[in-house]
Amino acid sequence: MKDWIAKYIKYLKIERNASAHTLISYQTDLKQFLTFCASQKNIDEHQIDIDSIDRLMIRMWLGALNEDGLKRSTIARKVASVRSFFKYCFTRGGITKNPAHLLIVPKKEKKLPKTIQVDEINRLMNLTEDGTPEGNQDRAILELFYATGIRLSELTNLNTTGLDLNGKQVSVIGKGNKQRIIPLGEKAIDACRKHLQTRSELFDKNTDSDARKALFIAPGGQRMYPKRVQRMVKSYLDKISEVTQKSPHILRHSFATHMLDSGADIRIIKEFLGHADLSATQIYTHTSVERLKNVYSKAHPRAEK
Repeated sequence: MKDWIAKYIKYLKIERNASAHTLISYQTDLKQFLTFCASQKNIDEHQIDIDSIDRLMIRMWLGALNEDGLKRSTIARKVASVRSFFKYCFTRGGITKNPAHLLIVPKKEKKLPKTIQVDEINRLMNLTEDGTPEGNQDRAILELFYATGIRLSELTNLNTTGLDLNGKQVSVIGKGNKQRIIPLGEKAIDACRKHLQTRSELFDKNTDSDARKALFIAPGGQRMYPKRVQRMVKSYLDKISEVTQKSPHILRHSFATHMLDSGADIRIIKEFLGHADLSATQIYTHTSVERLKNVYSKAHPRAEK
């Protein structure tokens, strides 16, 4: 079974072009499952024959995960990992019967995405106006997140060639290596233009050819990396908002919610966000409905007792 897991991860990486995050998650889930099977059979992991795994073994594993207090969303992901793995093994002739074929994925808890208000966005942007190369870059990063709703990985992978300031747009590579073009507003364009004027001042002796192509530069002169952006965004959000989730994703959520609140078509927002399915975007309609309910309860004379 261990060999089949290695083949499957290689398949995800090469043929499916899965992200590094997906590869790590699936590998972790399958390794945990393999360890569980070995403990149940009281044998070494290398001795586990993939044909010996039946549906009961999988259900016992899921029961153990539930007893461990894992969230439904985490268990759902692990179920998806196992289902996908055994489907691959079945289609490639590794097993004669798929034990995960009828496995039901637990429904995830629906959590409304956290957002910040428009006035908080304005205060956030104003915090970066110090005129330094670092400040210009911070402003450009924050403006791009809010103006486009792009993911953290998409931002750190951006090159200067992805920006078309005259055309008022940016080209990003999203999940599945899919390219999409997103319009830019004037605030984001101005911020990016100022950053480009001082970007080279962020280079140093360690700046390599990849970093010279990168739109954003980390301290030390290399291409900007996700952890650095996360820390930077949190440091600014700490100063203007009480929201508990202080990550770049909150700017993506705010982008989508504010667009929807202002009348944008949800199908257009789906394209901006790079969602493969409209159902992933519809969570933002719930956010808007909740906001409408709050406004109603505060404004209508007979809404509250």
